[in-house]
Amino acid sequence: MNTLQLKNVTKIYNNSVNALNNVSVTVNQGEFIAVMGQSGSGKSTLLQIAGLLDVCTSGEVIINGEDVSRFDKNKLADVRMKSLGFVFQAFHLNSHLKLYENIMVPMLINDKFKSKSEMQDRATELIETVGLTHRKDHYPSELSGGEQQRVAIARAMANDPDFILADEPTGNLDSKNELMIFEELKNLSRSGKGVLVVSHNDAVIDFADKIYIMKDGVLEEKQNEN
Repeated sequence: MNTLQLKNVTKIYNNSVNALNNVSVTVNQGEFIAVMGQSGSGKSTLLQIAGLLDVCTSGEVIINGEDVSRFDKNKLADVRMKSLGFVFQAFHLNSHLKLYENIMVPMLINDKFKSKSEMQDRATELIETVGLTHRKDHYPSELSGGEQQRVAIARAMANDPDFILADEPTGNLDSKNELMIFEELKNLSRSGKGVLVVSHNDAVIDFADKIYIMKDGVLEEKQNEN
């Protein structure tokens, strides 16, 4: 089984600010994990370390049984490309690229794809998965916020990663689109992906298999009553 594990992770900034304090959490294949907490609680730092975008002061980051926390930059980049997909609050779509072209961007550094036509076929498949086939040739400015985030989810899936990491993915959306995005992420967990979402949005509770609360850098599991 694919797993992403943070084990006794501590992150200290400027020799004084303890952003994470001995945090441990495991995301299994097919599991939707939600980390909730107020701004400044440390939850985004947790996601950045889990996504290998930042390094921990102490502890281990274990992906599919391998401690990657001490890898060099090149090896970390390779793990990110193959194993991790990212979804952010700000969609980070290229305004000059069409929908399908935005989804193709992560494939450009993946030698698995031998031609542009292969990339286009993969992008078309992912566009269909998030229900935007009719928008394939549109630009981001022509899409609603919910549609743009669905494009971002499709892009996160471009290289078929084991895990999807989402940082406040509904922060810029209205309540209708919030539920749509959480449902899309839930569908990914049902398909076998490990999904880790950090959010202050209570709506995530209805979709998560496990819920954790982050407060002052300390993570505690919350009993999910669903």
